[in-house]
Amino acid sequence: MNIKVKPGLLITNLLLAIAITFALIYGVLKWLDSYTLHNQGVTVPDIKGLPVSEAARFLTDRGLRYNVIDSVYSRNAKPGAVVEVSPTTGLKVKAGRIVYITVNAQGPQKAAVPAVKDLSFRQAYALLKAKGFEEIDVVYIAGAHKDLVISVELRGRALEEGERVQLTAPLSLIVSNGSAGAFGNGDEY
Repeated sequence: MNIKVKPGLLITNLLLAIAITFALIYGVLKWLDSYTLHNQGVTVPDIKGLPVSEAARFLTDRGLRYNVIDSVYSRNAKPGAVVEVSPTTGLKVKAGRIVYITVNAQGPQKAAVPAVKDLSFRQAYALLKAKGFEEIDVVYIAGAHKDLVISVELRGRALEEGERVQLTAPLSLIVSNGSAGAFGNGDEY
């Protein structure tokens, strides 16, 4: 059986298949634009510095949702104020998008004072820094062993191990300078 195909019919069918393919692609792309709300969005407002309650109202009025994800402490911002926003201010996002907020804490973070008595100055200083303490002054006093930590003080008061103190508190690390005699009382034997 030998089938003859007319060249005109073949070209017509091929062009028709190409046209249907392009029409389908165009239709799918138009549907995706409408389904994903392409080129429709809300600009993320500038809410930095606002209290969370006011920022929440600001966001919901614009059709956005919010989620407080973190709190940090900054001396430069009011307690409870928004300090960071993601996505960033001015960015265009879809309606209903979640805006992630970082809020300024009500007060400085606290941490427990670690056991530093009888450690070397370098170990104690590194341990305090690792805990997050920011302001550590070193005060040398007469003592038998050079660079041995005697205590940690806050405004002249010795702190106990485990006592919770603000990370921004001005701590004094009391360290022996090794100038006392071998027995620690200043007498030479």
